[in-house]
Amino acid sequence: MAVTPTRPVPASAHAGDAAQATTAYATCPLCEATCGLELRVGADGRIQKVRGDSADVFSHGFICPKGASIQALEEDPDRLRAPLVRRDGELVPATWEEAFAEIESRLPPLIERHGPDSVAVYLGNPVVHNLSLVLYARVLLKALRSRNLYSASTVDQMPKQVSAGLMFGTMLSVPIPDVDRTDYLLILGANPLASNGSLMTAPDMRGRLRRIRARGGRVVVIDPRFSRTATEADEHHFIRPGTDALLLAALVNTLFAEDLTAPGRLAEHTNGIEDVRGLTAEFTPERAAPACGIPAENIRRLARELAAAPRAAVYGRIGTCTQEFGTLASWLVDVLNVLTGNLDREGGAMFPRAAAGQANTQGSPAKGRGVRFGRWCSRVRGLPEVYGELPVACLAEEIDTPGEGQVRGLITIAGNPGLSTPNSGRLARALGSLEFMVSLDVYVNETTRHADVILPGPTPLRHAHYDLAFYQLAIRNVANFTPAVLEREPGVPEEWETLLRLTGIITGQGPSADLEALDRFVALAMVQRECADASGPLAGRDPEELMVALDGRRGPERLLDLMLRSGPYGDGFGTRDGLTLSALEESPHGVDLGPLTERIPEVLRTPSGRIELAPEPIAADIPRLRSALDRSAADQPVLIGRRQLRSNNSWMHNLEPLVRGKESCTVHVHPDDARRWDLVDGERARVSSRVGTIEVQVEVTEEIMPGVVSIPHGWGHDLNGVRMSVASRHAGANSNALADEALIDPLSGNAVLNGIPVNLVPA
Repeated sequence: MAVTPTRPVPASAHAGDAAQATTAYATCPLCEATCGLELRVGADGRIQKVRGDSADVFSHGFICPKGASIQALEEDPDRLRAPLVRRDGELVPATWEEAFAEIESRLPPLIERHGPDSVAVYLGNPVVHNLSLVLYARVLLKALRSRNLYSASTVDQMPKQVSAGLMFGTMLSVPIPDVDRTDYLLILGANPLASNGSLMTAPDMRGRLRRIRARGGRVVVIDPRFSRTATEADEHHFIRPGTDALLLAALVNTLFAEDLTAPGRLAEHTNGIEDVRGLTAEFTPERAAPACGIPAENIRRLARELAAAPRAAVYGRIGTCTQEFGTLASWLVDVLNVLTGNLDREGGAMFPRAAAGQANTQGSPAKGRGVRFGRWCSRVRGLPEVYGELPVACLAEEIDTPGEGQVRGLITIAGNPGLSTPNSGRLARALGSLEFMVSLDVYVNETTRHADVILPGPTPLRHAHYDLAFYQLAIRNVANFTPAVLEREPGVPEEWETLLRLTGIITGQGPSADLEALDRFVALAMVQRECADASGPLAGRDPEELMVALDGRRGPERLLDLMLRSGPYGDGFGTRDGLTLSALEESPHGVDLGPLTERIPEVLRTPSGRIELAPEPIAADIPRLRSALDRSAADQPVLIGRRQLRSNNSWMHNLEPLVRGKESCTVHVHPDDARRWDLVDGERARVSSRVGTIEVQVEVTEEIMPGVVSIPHGWGHDLNGVRMSVASRHAGANSNALADEALIDPLSGNAVLNGIPVNLVPA
């Protein structure tokens, strides 16, 4: 593939400036949309202005409030710029040498006494927004050898990754709606106008949805809330929380019953179509309607519209994942895409071909090992591992339950599980009982306030950036690399260097281990794997020769260059005309690699080399879903979450531009329910569940389904020890204090955060 680079815009003076300013371009790292930013940088190194990059090949100038606030993040006085170490019960500033000395004196002895499983690791959501953390956290994990790995994935998207792995062979083989070419988009449990995508990297979703309708297409939203996205749709249906799988099964049932299935060319690449017919036989619209709250005639009409549309896609997101049938709902989304012939078709649900790091571009179809789950289980509840990690819903019990294998130490990496996981009150108490805790973070937040050592990293604009994960989920194939825009602050190492020093401590080399040697070892191991792949572009090459070609780079940039050059668009280290990191450096607005294209069967990495439409673990879970058909609607209200455009989980609430204005953390209540429970708009309510109680301001609105209440997640910044002044002034209430850690989706281990029974009374 030929790459035509565009040269960076030279530094330019701006009229009226006292000193010369320069223009720089960056990819926003604050959500999944990967929007291009144009930054004006003063001679003093401060950001003077932020706006959307109109020349960006993907976002074309679109920017949301989060991207516009990146200057506030850079200048936040509460952001840590030096390590903190606990002395006499207080977190106090320390040098880097002192911080690592504290870790060396306490972490290895703990592991020696109790074994590697006594130390757990939690990876937070910001990890995937940071190239250093994505690539080098795995180095630390391999050195530690602990089975107690947890992440934000099991309070977010693990059901989709499980269903994708079982159906298509890898965890990120997630079909993405081809929104720019579709004629019919059915959205369930997703609010892409607030999330900017989410497992669908897509800037400016408002504009894209409007263009669907402008070309004569239709957008239909299924959600217990009339969300921002619903305002741009042709049609919206309320659905009872947690019943998406019943609705989807009824749609599948209708396709079979009315002879509307038309998989087309997919049939020769698919196992299990008739099995799905049998699995959904009892899920008629008439049986599903009372449970999900959508009339049977509407279910049938939606199925017919989906089948009749020239090009259509079904998309489900966090609302379909964070529920008791999360994996079944995620699976049925793609069953519908297959049965209507819309999988892997222009305007349907397609597989991106990322420039770097995508597992389904490596190896050969029909030679995949498939996915394996349950290789070990959690100590207390016996919950199975999924993709090498345990459900975070069991982290608290693994810490606070005595016995052999008890978790006694914790490393958190860019995460806030003390706020963002179920029954967070119990986890907070458990964190306070740990023997030792290390956190890589830039804030003293609800979790890191318990740490013994906090190691900060540079801000996003002070290190290089490439969205390794999100380009694997993008609605168009693009690649954009951002060099560091600002100089690193004196003495602050990059996160990959910190992770290698921790690796040195764990492996007995100490914090003063030779980072250059460790880093070269990591790169050489990756080069050797590529050269050993008989089906890859570097098969049979001399690893040392390729290492020489990578000289001059270090850390994540060296690994990224390797992945780009050995990827589907790469230059193969000189064997073809293609992509390199140097080419991306010369293209500050990104490189457009084209629209999504058909990839079946080459994308498949299942052992059979075919789509597995009825995987055994999923088929075995159908009786559980079938039992939900006969449930009667409870008189008790149920709680759901809420996405917010100005928020990203818990980690952006200390930025004044994103929290100013009206109260964001409110409980949405339908007017009928407000009268029923004596709640008044603007006053406070006490909301209780089996595990906790919070107080939150009431917001009465017809945009919520009767019998359902909604509270956004990520708030609750009023705890002792938190050092986030802005967030503390806008504390809100922590909805996860109401989430029950006993409730999970059994196939994925994902926490149930939607459909939680609660009670409301005036406060």
